[in-house]
Amino acid sequence: MASTYDGLPKHHEATRSEKLIITASSLGTVFEWYDFYLYGLLTAIIAAQFLTGLNPTTSFIMALLIFASGFIVRPFGAIVFGRIGDLFGRRYTFIITLLVMGLSTFLVGCLPTYKSVGVAAPIMLVVLRMFQGLALGGEYGGAATYVAEHAPHNRRGFYTSWIQITATAGLAMALLIVIGVRSPITGVGEEAFKDWGWRIPYLVSGLFLIVGLWLRLKLHESPVFQKMKAEGTGSKSPIKEAFGQWKNLKIVFIAFFGAIAGQAVVWYCGQLYALFFLEKMLKIDGLTANTLIIVALLMAAPFFLFFGWLSDRIGRKPIILSGCALAALTLFPVFHMLTDAANPALARAQAAAPVTVTANPTECSSQFDPVGANKFDKTSCDIVKNALAKAGVNYTNVAAAPGTVATVAVGDKNFTAPDPSRLSGEEKKAAIAAFTAQLIGAPATPAKAAEGDKPAVAAQPAVEGELARVGYPGKANPAEINKPLVVALLFYLVLLVTMVYGPIAAMLVELFPSRIRYSSMSLPYHIGNGWLGGLLPAIGFAMVAATGDIYYGLWYPVIVAAGTVVLGLIFLPETFRRNIDA
Repeated sequence: MASTYDGLPKHHEATRSEKLIITASSLGTVFEWYDFYLYGLLTAIIAAQFLTGLNPTTSFIMALLIFASGFIVRPFGAIVFGRIGDLFGRRYTFIITLLVMGLSTFLVGCLPTYKSVGVAAPIMLVVLRMFQGLALGGEYGGAATYVAEHAPHNRRGFYTSWIQITATAGLAMALLIVIGVRSPITGVGEEAFKDWGWRIPYLVSGLFLIVGLWLRLKLHESPVFQKMKAEGTGSKSPIKEAFGQWKNLKIVFIAFFGAIAGQAVVWYCGQLYALFFLEKMLKIDGLTANTLIIVALLMAAPFFLFFGWLSDRIGRKPIILSGCALAALTLFPVFHMLTDAANPALARAQAAAPVTVTANPTECSSQFDPVGANKFDKTSCDIVKNALAKAGVNYTNVAAAPGTVATVAVGDKNFTAPDPSRLSGEEKKAAIAAFTAQLIGAPATPAKAAEGDKPAVAAQPAVEGELARVGYPGKANPAEINKPLVVALLFYLVLLVTMVYGPIAAMLVELFPSRIRYSSMSLPYHIGNGWLGGLLPAIGFAMVAATGDIYYGLWYPVIVAAGTVVLGLIFLPETFRRNIDA
C-alpha cells in the first residue's frame, strides 16, 4: 500500500479532468493578466495620448497613477466577488470576472484620445481601468481556490503554481504581441504604433475573451464547494465571518504582513519596475526594453512550477521568505549593475562628472504636478530640478542656507540658476531658457518670417549643453548594451519573483477554512498586490523625482521585503501538510 499524505495516496498522476481544470483555469487567468498588464507596457504611449499638456515628469507619474487605479480597486473586487464565490460558487464567479475584464480591455482600444475629446479621455480610461481592477480582484482568489480544491493534497503547491505562472505568462504574451505590432518587420512600426497601433493589442483581447469564456463554461463546480453546500456548512455571511471574528482576522493579518506584502513588492519590482527603469531611467528604447524583459521572463517562467513543486516537499514558508530576504539584500547592487550593463555611457558620466544641486530645501518642490498648472519657475531650486528631471539625470542634494540661489555642479563646473525673485515676464522666461540650454542643451529652431506686428526670427543652431559635453547620453546606445548581462540580471530579478509567488497561492488556500476561503484569501492578497505592489512604480518614480536619485525608489521594496522576512519568521505558520477540505 502506498504511503499516505493527509489520508490520501501520496502518488497521484493528474487525471484528464484535472488537466482540463488546470488548463481552463490557467488560460482564462492568463488572458486576464494580459488585459491588465497591457497598460503597464504602454505607459509612456498612454501618457502621450491621454495626458497631453502636462510636463514630462508629471505626465509619466500620472500615467502610472492611472495604471495604479486598477490596483487600488482590486481589494473592493475581492470583497464583492469573494462574497459571491463563497455564497454561490467558484466557477460562476470567475466566469463573470473574465467577462468584465475582457469587455473593459477591448473598450480601451476604442477610446478617443485627449486631442479628440479633452479631459473626458483620461476620465473614461480611469473608469475602464477600475473595472479591470474590480474583475481581477475577484479572479485570482477564485482560480487559485478552484484549482487547489481539485488538487491532491500532496501536490497543491505544484497544481496552484500553474495559476501563479499565469501572471508572468500574461505579461509575456502582452510583451510578445506589443513587440510584434510595433516592430517594423512584423507589424506597423514604431511611429505608427505610437500614433494608432497601440490600439491593436487591446482589440485583440476580444478574441481572448471568447476563447476564455468557452474554456470556463466547460468546467464544473469545485467538489469542496459542492460538498459544503450539500452538507449545509457554508457561511451565511462570509465577509463578516472572515473579518469580524478575531480568530480569522488574525490569520488575515499574519498572511498579509508575514508573506503577501513582501511577495507583492518583489513581484512588481522584479518585472514592471525593472521595465520602467530600463525605459525611463536608462533611456533604452521601448522595443529593446520589452525584448530584453520577455527573454528573461521566458527563461525564468518554469521556476514558478519548480518552486511550487519544491514547496510540496520542504514547505511554503522557507521559499517565500528566502526570496524576500534575497530581494532586500540584492536589489540595490542589481539595479546598479543594470545601469552599467544597459547604458555604459550613463554609468561612465555619473562616475566621471556627478551632478550636485545645492539649494535651500524649503524652496524645492517634488517636481510632481497632477493638474499641470505648475511651471516650476517660482524658485531657483525648482528651475534647476525641473531641467534635470527633463534630462532624466541622477543627482545628489546639498542643503544651503535660506536666501541662497540654487546652483548645480556638473563635474568641476558650476552653474547658477536664475533668481525668479529678481526677474519677471519675458526676461525671466529668457533667463530660464538660457540656463536650460547651458545645462542640457537646446534643439535647432527654424527661421520664422515676420507676421503682422511680430518681427522675423532668425534660425538658431542646436546648442550642446554641459551634460552632453561631459558624456551624459540623451538615450542608450544600442551597440553598447551588454544584452547577455542585462538579460542575466533581469532573469535573477524574475527568479526572485518565482520564489515568492510560486508557492503563495497554495499557502493562502491552506491558511483559511473552506467556508470563507475565497473571501479571506482574496482581500489581503489584493490589498498587498493591488496597493503595496501596484502602487510601487508610481511611488518609486515619485521618490526618484523628489530626490533626484534614480535608485531611491528601491528603498520602498527593500524595506517592505525586509519587514516581511522578520514578521514571517516570527508569526507565519507552515501550511503545506494541512487538509483543506474542512
